[in-house]
Amino acid sequence: MDRRSFIRKAGATGVGAAAAAATLAAPAIAQSNPKVTWRLASSFPKSLSDTIFGGALTLSKYVSEVTDGNFQIQVFAAGEIVPALQVADAVTAGTIEAAHTVCYYFWGKDPTWALGSAVPFSLNARGINAWHYQGGGIDLFNEFLGTQGIVGFPSGNTGVQMGGWFRKEINTVADLQGLKFRVGGFAGKVLERLGVVPQQLAGGDIYPALEKGTIDAAEFVGPFDDEKLGFVKVAPFYYYPGWWEGGPTVHSLFNKAKFEELPKQYQSVLKVACQAADANMLSAYDWLNTAALKRLVAAGAQLRPFSPEIMSASFDAANQTYAEIEAGNATFKKTWESIKAFRKDYYLNMQVAEYNYDTFMMVQQRGGKL
Repeated sequence: MDRRSFIRKAGATGVGAAAAAATLAAPAIAQSNPKVTWRLASSFPKSLSDTIFGGALTLSKYVSEVTDGNFQIQVFAAGEIVPALQVADAVTAGTIEAAHTVCYYFWGKDPTWALGSAVPFSLNARGINAWHYQGGGIDLFNEFLGTQGIVGFPSGNTGVQMGGWFRKEINTVADLQGLKFRVGGFAGKVLERLGVVPQQLAGGDIYPALEKGTIDAAEFVGPFDDEKLGFVKVAPFYYYPGWWEGGPTVHSLFNKAKFEELPKQYQSVLKVACQAADANMLSAYDWLNTAALKRLVAAGAQLRPFSPEIMSASFDAANQTYAEIEAGNATFKKTWESIKAFRKDYYLNMQVAEYNYDTFMMVQQRGGKL
């Protein structure tokens, strides 16, 4: 056989082998990447697509792209298919496969729900992420979520939030007596000890309640989101910090049975996409909040810190509340003790390099040197 004939025949054989391999591989690939379509209900309005609602959009986008469009998650805003505060129940029931929410909305069923997101005087955003990803927090919280037929992963964080919009100034604990305050989740239980009458409303219902005077004050998130909802027009006093949300984790919740039915690679894709959404949301808030705060002040917002009296009384009330719950709820106690142990060391470490660097830079900013 001459050289040219050999090459022609070898080439034909190679092409045939490649075609056969492709024929064999295609069904295997199709089987390993099946078509899956899920529905996800958010607890947030579409108007916040740049930030907190956008976390679900980020999750959906990455899952679709990584799976070549085979795994689709359809995202619905609060109220489109499920009311904002009922999304976890819908996931448990299997009515929907997924939700994007903050778990303290459901603390009334069991206060352990709140520990996965934020509770008063817990960790900031970096701290809670360290606990989730490095301190076993994800697994510990999923032990609890599993009893609800759910598996969940962090999918966003706002950073420390503002303390809310008030129709009148609040200077002392006495000023809190009878105050009708829209405040999410677990914080309301603590504030009740100080005379506050907590109100739990979905984001889209806050503005009309403030405008009509149905409530006296409301907290939501922070400058960028609050600006979009227009609170400055009806309640000018803007307090800080939101000590009940030092670093609230936004979760993606999945029906446990549906999650476990997925191929392993789809489960991994979901986990990675959740972590990407987590990082993306926090960076978005860091980028957007400063300019929004400047605009709010220009529009009439009057910035006010909570007084030391109010902060100290709130801290004491929180600890009293925790002690009562721990005495009767072993799951809460186990999870809260894990967070507290890390919190103690975390804020020791933060006093060294982080605090001193940030404080120095803040002084430079105030001096007009940046």
